[in-house]
Amino acid sequence: MNDTLKHFQKEQSSVPSREQTTVTECPYCSVQCTMNLYEEKSINGSLYSVLPNHEDPVTEGKLCVKGLNAHVHAVDERRLISPMVRENGTLFNVSWDHALERMRFQIQHLQHTYGKDSIGVYGGGSLTNEESYLLGKFARIALQTKYIDYNGRFCMSAAAGASNLTFGVDRGLTNPLSDVPLAKCIILAGTNIAECQPTIMHYFRKARQEGCKIIVIDPRETATCAIADIHLKVKPGYDAALVNGMLKVIVEEGYVDQAFVEQKTNGYAELKEHLNQVSLSEAAALSGVSSQLIMEAARMYGQAETGMVFTARGVEQHASGVANVRNFLNLVLLTGKIGRPGCGYGAITGQANGQGGREHGQKADQLPGYRLIENPEHRAYIAEVWGVPEEELPRKGLSAYEMMEAIDRGEIKGLIILSSNPVVSNPNSHLVERALKKLEFLVVIDLFHTETSRLAHMVLPGSAYLEDEGTMTQLEGRVMVRRALKPLPGKARLDWRILCDIAAVLGKGRLFQYESAEDIFNELRLASRGGLADYYGMTYSDIEHLKGMFWPCPEEGHPGTPRMFEERFAHDDGRARLIPIEHQNPREIPTQKYPLLLTTGRVLQHYLSGVQTRNTPELNLKYPEPLLEIHPEAAAENGLVNGSYAQISSKRGSIRIKVKLSNKIRKDTVFVPFHWGDDQSINRLTNPALDPTCKMPEFKVCAVRVEPLKP
Repeated sequence: MNDTLKHFQKEQSSVPSREQTTVTECPYCSVQCTMNLYEEKSINGSLYSVLPNHEDPVTEGKLCVKGLNAHVHAVDERRLISPMVRENGTLFNVSWDHALERMRFQIQHLQHTYGKDSIGVYGGGSLTNEESYLLGKFARIALQTKYIDYNGRFCMSAAAGASNLTFGVDRGLTNPLSDVPLAKCIILAGTNIAECQPTIMHYFRKARQEGCKIIVIDPRETATCAIADIHLKVKPGYDAALVNGMLKVIVEEGYVDQAFVEQKTNGYAELKEHLNQVSLSEAAALSGVSSQLIMEAARMYGQAETGMVFTARGVEQHASGVANVRNFLNLVLLTGKIGRPGCGYGAITGQANGQGGREHGQKADQLPGYRLIENPEHRAYIAEVWGVPEEELPRKGLSAYEMMEAIDRGEIKGLIILSSNPVVSNPNSHLVERALKKLEFLVVIDLFHTETSRLAHMVLPGSAYLEDEGTMTQLEGRVMVRRALKPLPGKARLDWRILCDIAAVLGKGRLFQYESAEDIFNELRLASRGGLADYYGMTYSDIEHLKGMFWPCPEEGHPGTPRMFEERFAHDDGRARLIPIEHQNPREIPTQKYPLLLTTGRVLQHYLSGVQTRNTPELNLKYPEPLLEIHPEAAAENGLVNGSYAQISSKRGSIRIKVKLSNKIRKDTVFVPFHWGDDQSINRLTNPALDPTCKMPEFKVCAVRVEPLKP
């Protein structure tokens, strides 16, 4: 068995006695595994350790290596514990009163000088639902700015856009994970679950034991490929071409569910006409996958009685990301594999609250409940809930990377960042760093100093997951309550409290009167009522009693909705949308100067920009620096040897990186993980070309060259 798959299978032969045991949730990936936190007190302070929670309804008592070390950063003595203000280039500790007064003065000065929209807000996909909701309200009511977006733009926006257009609503998984073993064929496209969400791999292994066939689509032979019957080693950026080939086979060989298509979809005639023009040999040439393998995969999925398709960033992080996902959804709809047990689609969410974070108002065009800020009825409803005139609500702003470009142009003068590290997570990060240095007022609220906080005029100490009560919506659409377990360190404050405190000094305190996270949730319930992401029927007590509730949940007493689309889709006519998808080349293709394709991704030991995991010694020791994964033949052609250092360059810059030879990757492709900053940040090279629908940057493919470096 692959070593990666063993990390979360270690047996615990005995559990040492502890003074206090409490249940919490891991702060990392979208599975949100629950775990037992043990505290042992001594004269030197408390010692903490973590073991799996065997009563977890999803993971059944599994934790990965990140989860087993999830407490370490939260109790780290290097945590930020006091507000800091920069004077003459140096950050000094100040009181909260001083920091808030400085905040009031700077915001009012900038808005008086340049207008309300001179201040922007930038959030994160690991915030609780309550904080995500409150951040959107804070931007639009306390600041009255149109500029708000968040790092989830770089995670789920393409899949969300595709699902909204195709189904009429976006919920990451249309089915609970318990449906996975019921599938007879599963497609895993651009998702490396074994390393990114390892605690749910048992569902896929169980499916395989039950006779399920598994197709993995990825440029690399990842740990997930260990369970694959077929591995389609697609060329990065050519997923839509590959799927067009599969769709052609499905139509021509009679695997279309005609009754389902006729009764529950629109657009089949147009799609069929498009597929008549598709050449299987051309699809093979474009995608780098043989015609024979394309046919085998199409038949395997088409012939299966039940089936599921899962996508992740490998398919989605492209300038054609929405189109890519919509083509996979064409596969689902043509074969009628949705809305019943063992049949559905899932976008494997990356961030801890990537699902909930995109539902309640952090996105530039969005209001709570998946409402749209440009929709008059939606605006009127939310204005009434918030107790403000509708005309005072701003219009839609810009996506995350577009905000950085606006800062660089001087259109945004101040920025408040909550729990995000955009200097590392944005594409073309040289521009981002340059832009943030131009700001007249940059505020960062976080746990540790980051590559971004080093540029800040003010740094505020926020809350870690052990202190921060609230709800999280994991990848299935299951809402869970996470309780606070320990006090805040030093002068740190709860993230939602900080937003309320800033609103108060700006004169908007009466609209931010909350005593607890549950108070905020109860307002969120009302704000989401009747929306696509309807939480109205949920309460903290019911969520805890049921060990999670699935939205939509429109009324108290409603059981929630584990499986979507059993009767109809969310469009007004109840039908899903099929659509012809033309292949689009990546925005950069190899040239003589930049002959290789770069793709990026995650590794098991780290999370996002690495702020938490790089501050966890055991995790950092296991994977201390990024590695350039390259095929041995490509390495030899470029003068590289295993363990040496290389310079990798794109049109946007260069970094120095250690070489790792691997015959599990395409010869024309190199892979680098993105969890590091400064001179190890691969996002200094990535392409900021944006999807026209969702504004997802093209992280997953750009043209590069590699060269040896002298020791």
